[in-house]
Amino acid sequence: MISINGVTVAYGSYTLLDNISFHISETDKIGLVGKNGAGKSTIMKMICGEQSPTSGHIDLPNHIKIGYLPQIMQHHKGKTVIDETMTAFAAMNELEEELEEIGKQLAERTDYESEEYMSLITRMNEVNDRLAVEHSEPPMIQAEKTLLGLGFKDEDFGRNTETFSQGWNMRIELAKILLSKPDVLLLDEPTNHLDIESIEWLEEYLKAYKGSVLLVSHDRRFLDNVTNRTIEIMVGKIHDYKVPYTKYLELRKERMQRQIAAYENQQKMIEKTEDFINKFRYKPTKSNQVQSRIKALEKLDRIEIDETDNSTLVVKFPPAPRSGDVVFKGTDLTVGYPQKVVFKNAEIEIRRGEKVALVGRNGEGKTTLMRVIMGQLAPISGEAKVGHNVNVGYFAQNQEDILDKNETVLSTLENIASGDIRTKLRDILAAFLFKGEDIDKKVAILSGGERARLGMAKLMLQPYNLLALDEPTNHMDIKSKDVLKQALKNFDGTLVVVSHDRDFLDGLVDKLYEFRDGKVKEHLGGIQDFLDERRIENLQELERRFHEAEPAKPAEPVISAGKQDFIAKKTISKEERKLRNRISFLEKEIESAENKMKKIETVLANPGKDDDVMELTRTYLEHKRDLDAMTEEWAELSEQIDQ
Repeated sequence: MISINGVTVAYGSYTLLDNISFHISETDKIGLVGKNGAGKSTIMKMICGEQSPTSGHIDLPNHIKIGYLPQIMQHHKGKTVIDETMTAFAAMNELEEELEEIGKQLAERTDYESEEYMSLITRMNEVNDRLAVEHSEPPMIQAEKTLLGLGFKDEDFGRNTETFSQGWNMRIELAKILLSKPDVLLLDEPTNHLDIESIEWLEEYLKAYKGSVLLVSHDRRFLDNVTNRTIEIMVGKIHDYKVPYTKYLELRKERMQRQIAAYENQQKMIEKTEDFINKFRYKPTKSNQVQSRIKALEKLDRIEIDETDNSTLVVKFPPAPRSGDVVFKGTDLTVGYPQKVVFKNAEIEIRRGEKVALVGRNGEGKTTLMRVIMGQLAPISGEAKVGHNVNVGYFAQNQEDILDKNETVLSTLENIASGDIRTKLRDILAAFLFKGEDIDKKVAILSGGERARLGMAKLMLQPYNLLALDEPTNHMDIKSKDVLKQALKNFDGTLVVVSHDRDFLDGLVDKLYEFRDGKVKEHLGGIQDFLDERRIENLQELERRFHEAEPAKPAEPVISAGKQDFIAKKTISKEERKLRNRISFLEKEIESAENKMKKIETVLANPGKDDDVMELTRTYLEHKRDLDAMTEEWAELSEQIDQ
């Protein structure tokens, strides 16, 4: 569908992408991976036509519809959330207008046998097919479902977009892209501003998505759950693997091992051949053999080991001074702002050495609690107490709001460093991959990943015993995240981290506080335990909602495990019967709709004087939409039966 052919991107003497080629098919869900600055976003921009390659070309089919979500974008203002989201249906509205115009033309024309008339019929069917897909349910319902899935609440729909943060406006843009149902989705770090629940919703959406997906993400689990192919960019070259991310890592390791082994074997063979040539070069009796070996070496296809970028983050936090046993305690804590209470009556206790995650939907108070811990925000009521001898190192979510864009990388550290550490600033920056001329770069031109690394480097300037990290992995590549995770596991102080990255949190934290609906709930254990528990709770909540209109029933008696198993099997059997009955009903209705459409087609092919072509066309389209919807439902139910 989309072909990238021999594309090179160069900036002066620096080559970012070197003669790369690959193809994106209709069923591909591709994870585009590589270090920050490798060229992932550049590839997406070229596919969209926002940037041109230095050489090579990109071939796209005519009329292909691309949905592109960049990392950084300009957001629209002056509309409510729902109104801005509904602009996604502009193309569909145009199709409906076109269909109406075709219907008028068909009603007015009498040249039923002409090519123009048949062309109108063909176009009517094409437009109708497209609308049948789009009209799976009313646009407003689609928009509301998508916004809710991405974390918005009902009361948010009427708020103006400019009252939301950049992260929430990114979600609006993502909703518009998803609702426009493009042929290809290009998503550049779509999870950066999503909470865990929204990420899981997006995962399910993309897994069911019928078109192609090209995805840049540093969320390992997200890549594994969504993609079926991985393209790695390494020092300007690409390596294509027809597997998800984790499997790609295994195959890449095996490929490199085979390549190194083949290279070493060939080098041994070359060495032996050269020894023979040098030994017998001047012996007439061996001249034929010598010449034969010389020619063989000249024709030899030399094995080269793929060039790799082995530079990596080096993170080792200074030893943590001992703090009191209780690092932070919030008692009957109500927190918020004059216009809004974020959460209330919370009981929070963080003890020395604990590694704690703050999780929950955006806007529920995670960052607000960080501000309370930092002493930047006083609680509305209750008590917030930081323990004895606690020294907090804080990493803010939006480094662009904290870092001075006019400073250089080096001067950013020089302005806050004191004492002997000032002599080690260049070494610290080198450990965070700022080397050579990089240290003289202005903060304004740094990428999101580079700003994240600089913000983390600031935490090396003095020993902290409490690290408060708010979304530290946003914009970090996977290798850097792995290094940071290991450093935090080795950190001997206390950690409080806000993160939506499930893979990053897995194995790192041993306690969570969930922020939800104005309350804070403690969960002991890791992130996977929490997610499993939340899924069960969500199912129970759904069940309650489904039965809330039914009268309360007396409590059921306790039944044995054997009987529970029997009931479960009986329930499954009952559900299967329901499915089969529905399938049978749909088959009859599909047959009826097809027969009605055939009759109308016969009339439309040769209409009489008394035949209302406009009305027949309208009726035909209604039957076709019903048929498409029933056929889709029949296919889905049949698939469930087969599983």
